[in-house]
Amino acid sequence: MENLLLIAIIAISVLLILAVVISPAKTSSSANITGAIDQGLSGKKARGFEAAMDRIIRILGLVFMIIALILAKLAS
Repeated sequence: MENLLLIAIIAISVLLILAVVISPAKTSSSANITGAIDQGLSGKKARGFEAAMDRIIRILGLVFMIIALILAKLAS
């Protein structure tokens, strides 16, 4: 069981990294440097590919945290 969870957390972490790298940037690089507020705080809803990637990243992050907590409980 523990080995299966370890394999799952490694696979999910790789998928999470790929999803973050593939997802479109919400700000321009100049706004990142200057610290300007991005459009994500303006209340605009993400649509299409950006919304799908946002949902995928949230789900993968949640599954990653749940598996990590289970593994921590099994280790103690």
